[in-house]
Amino acid sequence: MTETASHASRADMVDICRRMNSSGINQGTAGNLSLRTGDTFLITPSSLAYDKMEPEDIVEMDFDGTYEGRRRPSSEWRFHRDILAARKDINVVLHCHSIYATTLAVHHKTIPSFHYMTGVAGGTTIRCAKYATFGTQALSDYALEALEGRLACLLGQHGQISLGADLEKALWLGIEVETISRLYVQALTLGEPPILSDEEMARVLKQMDQMSYGQAPDLEGVNDTARPRQAADA
Repeated sequence: MTETASHASRADMVDICRRMNSSGINQGTAGNLSLRTGDTFLITPSSLAYDKMEPEDIVEMDFDGTYEGRRRPSSEWRFHRDILAARKDINVVLHCHSIYATTLAVHHKTIPSFHYMTGVAGGTTIRCAKYATFGTQALSDYALEALEGRLACLLGQHGQISLGADLEKALWLGIEVETISRLYVQALTLGEPPILSDEEMARVLKQMDQMSYGQAPDLEGVNDTARPRQAADA
């Protein structure tokens, strides 16, 4: 990575961090963010408020746990490193203590497919990882387990993790997980909600996959009347 590209990536990370706060999914010095940069990764520093963070404060780490920079890396660097090492399909790890996701996490509740948007995390559920002390290898191991085949998980009595191919996608997913969590908490006040079947969620996931490639969903006639005007007039 060139020095210019490195500075741009660091500046983009600071921007995303500040948007984490402005969106309401993060507060104070809680939460952290990492970005793959080839053979290394960038990660936010420990105990520094986002509104005071500058690009130069972002820490560069090797996958052996060594780092370079004027600040110490986040205390959660282990799960950032391990997730990036294990998941070649993603480049960003976003962690925050968003209120409703954390509300569910303190009860170790997995989010079921009570709403089809649960599928944005890549499966029929958003799992909750077992509890372990923050910053430990045990927490990293539990997070990896909960993220198997998923793009997001809750961390028992802790918060949430959302993954992305880039910074924007990770932030979008973090906000979506918080929204889904809020809906679930509110739905639970009326009792356990009905759950969509695995068969229906398979259809949902297929349509979401199509949309991620820029195609409108077309299962079972959903898209029969939504055609480009030129094709419709032909």
